[in-house]
Amino acid sequence: MADVGTSFIIALGLVLILEGIVPLVFPQIWKDTFRRITSLEDGQLRFIGLMAVVSGVMVLFAMHAF
Repeated sequence: MADVGTSFIIALGLVLILEGIVPLVFPQIWKDTFRRITSLEDGQLRFIGLMAVVSGVMVLFAMHAF
């Protein structure tokens, strides 16, 4: 079984791959979306960040249950 450091590096690599797919395949859509995100208020960005964290925790718990 992989130790925590190895698992973290694997997880980081997967995040970088997933985050890089959209700008690689759809650069114009990514730029338009990024412009819209930068125009949001701080509270809206915090809410999006909170939902991302909560979703990630739920996925981890769901994967741990199986």
